Amino acid sequence: MSELLELTAAQAIDAIRRGETSAEAVWDVYRERAAADEFNSYAWVAHGDAPHVDERAPLAGVPVAVKDLFATEGIPSQAGSKILENYRPPYTATAVERLTGAGAPTLGKTNQDEFAMGSSTEHCAFGPTLNPWDRTRVPGGSSGGSAAAVAAGTAPWSIGTDTGGSIRQPAALCGIVGMKPTYGAISRFGMIAFASSLDQCGPFARDVTDAALLLGAMVGKDPRDSTSLGLPEPIATPTATDLRDIRIGVPEELTGEGIEPGVRKAFEATLELAKELGATVETTKLPHAPHALAAYYILAPAEASSNLARYDGVRYGLREGADGDLLHMYTATREAGFGAEVKRRIMIGTYALSSGYYDAYYGRAQKVRTRIAEDFRAAWESFDFIATPTSPTVAFELGSKLDDPLAMYLNDFCAVPMSLAGIPAISIPNGLADGLPTGFQLAGPAFSENRILDAAHALEQAIGFDGSKARQA
Repeated sequence: MSELLELTAAQAIDAIRRGETSAEAVWDVYRERAAADEFNSYAWVAHGDAPHVDERAPLAGVPVAVKDLFATEGIPSQAGSKILENYRPPYTATAVERLTGAGAPTLGKTNQDEFAMGSSTEHCAFGPTLNPWDRTRVPGGSSGGSAAAVAAGTAPWSIGTDTGGSIRQPAALCGIVGMKPTYGAISRFGMIAFASSLDQCGPFARDVTDAALLLGAMVGKDPRDSTSLGLPEPIATPTATDLRDIRIGVPEELTGEGIEPGVRKAFEATLELAKELGATVETTKLPHAPHALAAYYILAPAEASSNLARYDGVRYGLREGADGDLLHMYTATREAGFGAEVKRRIMIGTYALSSGYYDAYYGRAQKVRTRIAEDFRAAWESFDFIATPTSPTVAFELGSKLDDPLAMYLNDFCAVPMSLAGIPAISIPNGLADGLPTGFQLAGPAFSENRILDAAHALEQAIGFDGSKARQA
């Protein structure tokens, strides 16, 4: 394995700036590695020589893998769906534009659950992605390709999207760092929409420092996205080595029943480590958190049923049944283009929004969402952060939950409350259970990204997790 592959992105940037290597050398080694990917992490890999970059730019030419949910001009942007197969947009998403402007060229587009609907990257029209720790298991989802690429060392870092845990959960299952920032911190312009009030872009990386670098290059207000807010302060390089004066709340509702024993053991060990670093750790309550999953699986499908109505075979993407009338073309196109999980969520969402059921389902779910946000605001009066396992389980076997949607949805149990509240949360690897990675989630108030990154950095240094096994797989 090339020595360059062992460098974190921050170390590679430093090596480029000191003249010990070049952006071209880093590009070549990762492009070759990505092209030989054995985990089906990529839907498309860049060709040819390295794009010209300014090595003095903030990211100095270190390439980034991009989830296929982001529009990229002239490059396939398929959202993991047959209905957008080979679609090449005439524009690029703001997040990707900002990375390119900061000196990080696009290495490839990564596989995902179709339209970001899934927790395993098995609901992909182009085949499932495999977990680099164990090829018989899933990498999590929906951003599983982005997570697997970083874990396997076929990308130095990557970006994904998180609607209900789709960055944090695959980060946990693949033994890497993944962060969902505050809703609105990064522009959604050019992100192919799933649930607009929940979707948010974020970074995957080997460590917290790399995640901070990548996040810092993407945040900012964008006039093309009316919901974008940016952040009140720039993202700083995390440096904390202790957790003195930090108060961590552990919600009983998200850390009890349903957490695998190995995951629980790693979580409790990390809490003890946090205490050794100076943190105060106490139990707390988020009374409405147990209802988050039910609310999410009404709200997100409802928004999806509206967002996905645009895929009708008229303007772009797949077109079937053109020899019949308009209704026949719509029906044939959507039947052939959408997979089973996307169809399921469209139908659930359409039903929840239908006359006579709107108040009973969608309206009530919105009230639960408000209560969850209020629970978090109450918690911040006593605590700096909330800690939970990121995923209730380690990576599960391929195919084991495909026939049981509820079992699949339960993978998001610990992650969904933060999405509904719009608050930032990070997952860091905190150990192994049965030889597979576990994740530790830290969530904080809106716009507390720098504090979360600092705390995660201190924990990361103390944990000393080694992810090299996956990169050597």
